[in-house]
Amino acid sequence: MGKIKINNIRVHAWHGCLPEERLIGSDYRVDIEVATDLSKPSETDRLKDTVDYVLLNNIVKEEMGMKSKLLEHVAKRILDRIFAEAPVVTTAEIAVSKINPPIGGDVESVTVILFKENR
Repeated sequence: MGKIKINNIRVHAWHGCLPEERLIGSDYRVDIEVATDLSKPSETDRLKDTVDYVLLNNIVKEEMGMKSKLLEHVAKRILDRIFAEAPVVTTAEIAVSKINPPIGGDVESVTVILFKENR
């Protein structure tokens, strides 16, 4: 087994419950960690034997580009696509952070973390 992590995927997106958030947008950070068997690719040195992190990054960018009210909803969509498009993934965790959220205070970010196992 092993893990592949992609840290600090930065995107500008239009999620939120407030009309301004869906109009102006905000900056987001997404972190992904997937677990899979890395023994074969560590021997073969072939991309087809592992989880392509370009695919993971593209899933994040595409799903973040579709408006949602809640970060939980976006995170679940990303997880669902990871398991649909990379079936060798056994577990995945995603953290979606809204940078400088409009919550009436000096807050660096708000983060939602979801975890899923492939069954």
